[in-house]
Amino acid sequence: MKKLFIGISLLVFLIAVSIPTMARAGVNINIGISLPLPPPIVFSGPPAVIVIPDTNDVYVDPDLEVDLFFWSGWWWRLWEGRWYRSYYYDHGWRYYDRVPSFYFDVDPNWRGYYRNNDWHGHPWYFQRIPNRDLNRNWRGWHKDKYWQRHETWGVRNYQPRPQLQMKQQRQQRQQEYRQRPEVLQHQQWRQQQQRQRQVQKPQGQQQRQPQVQKPQKQQRPQQQHSQPQGQQRGR
Repeated sequence: MKKLFIGISLLVFLIAVSIPTMARAGVNINIGISLPLPPPIVFSGPPAVIVIPDTNDVYVDPDLEVDLFFWSGWWWRLWEGRWYRSYYYDHGWRYYDRVPSFYFDVDPNWRGYYRNNDWHGHPWYFQRIPNRDLNRNWRGWHKDKYWQRHETWGVRNYQPRPQLQMKQQRQQRQQEYRQRPEVLQHQQWRQQQQRQRQVQKPQGQQQRQPQVQKPQKQQRPQQQHSQPQGQQRGR
């Protein structure tokens, strides 16, 4: 009996140690969802970002071939029609079961405007924001609407677009997004998974939507409000 107790205790200890280790390594351990994680991105150093105009503080690394966004304290990636998010830019990705609300405010042609230093006919003097400044200040900038009210996102002589126009653009982008082949394929997969769960449920059991395990909240460093010290381009 004593040996059995020791064996069970050791097994519990190994499970408790292995799960956090798998999470730090980027292994997808979401319960009930078996999805591959996006391929890792190789960074030479912490990414410097720019803020995208006409958004509610959406940041992006313009030097990557893939879109890597930062918004509301999370890093976001779209891969094969599926969204992933993490507190870290280089690991810890978890599947996110819907489209983040910021995405349809992002102009799909932002890369072309970035290369031309022009935002819809206005000079765009974007600022490079180092990763350490982003981590310290994003919350204060968002609270004060710093980029919109004080900097106009770095776009000279630019006025934010009317709310009605932004709403119409958002609806148009939603429709275009839903027609992407990879998005359609992912939606079909989700519908198939939902049907399988309904078939497997005992008769008379109340139907519930499948849930996706969300990343556990982690403590973040205290934010300090200050103006960015990033390099400017185009002046």
